[in-house]
Amino acid sequence: MAITGIMRPGFIQIRVLDMPAAIEFYTKRIGLHQVTEGPDGRVYLKSADEFDHHSIVLRRADSAGVDAAGFKCVKDSDLDHYEKRVTDYGFAVDHVKAGEQPGLGRRIGFTIPTGHRIELYAESEQSDPKPRTHNPDVWELEPHGMAARRFDHSLLYGPDVQGNLDFFEKALDFRCAERVDMPDGVFAIWMTCGMKAHDIAFVKYPEPNKLHHVAFELENWQSIGHAADILTRYDISIDLGPTRHGITRGQTIYFFDPSGNRCETFAGGYTYYPDIPTRTWDETQVGKGIFYYERQLNDAFLSVVS
Repeated sequence: MAITGIMRPGFIQIRVLDMPAAIEFYTKRIGLHQVTEGPDGRVYLKSADEFDHHSIVLRRADSAGVDAAGFKCVKDSDLDHYEKRVTDYGFAVDHVKAGEQPGLGRRIGFTIPTGHRIELYAESEQSDPKPRTHNPDVWELEPHGMAARRFDHSLLYGPDVQGNLDFFEKALDFRCAERVDMPDGVFAIWMTCGMKAHDIAFVKYPEPNKLHHVAFELENWQSIGHAADILTRYDISIDLGPTRHGITRGQTIYFFDPSGNRCETFAGGYTYYPDIPTRTWDETQVGKGIFYYERQLNDAFLSVVS
């Protein structure tokens, strides 16, 4: 499939309560690398298998949660294209100068119906460590921790999921791969801008701008089991798993960083093409859709957010 416009998730900026503890968690346990620390104290991380400057931004704050989710576009002119699309839809767009985050070009930003800030950008410097492009080995730098290969997606909670569905499809060219419908309307959506089962997802929740989880891609089911071993070895709080989703078919485990932000390790999932119909779940099978083996939801998964 020829990918144009918005390509993929680029970065997510999350708030943490204890920066040294967060750095240790995301580098030693998740398996990322610290790229740099900005003059304002924000810390920039990436996996060794990602080329772009960074994919995770940590900001010290008094409350955990998410500041913004960034998506990378194919070319700089796409920003002008989407700015018009977003403003024509009726949302205000602001501009962030190049270099506000180290290594990134200019960005545009806007707030979506669930209260979250989304940013688009096209230009990013590369940073080390990164894969070789000439006669490359499977890995250039020996993996450590959970050996996360990339920032994969995020799940965000907010009050107007139907509004997000309409906006992402009409203004940003995303497609809805799967959804959960309740008698009172759409409850959850899994949106994709490429060939993954999802690049961002939303669940209905009374409060706006909430983070459910940040997901990191691992290689396979065996890697998920290795991640579970690490979580137990270091007494990291586990929400649920290892298990599998019916929705997206991904293998998964959920756990919490030292600040209370939920993380996920994710492997597998189906390949999406634009001609594939949206898969739909209803209230009778939503437990099986979320947790395929357990076939029921746990209260923490629905209620604990940051």
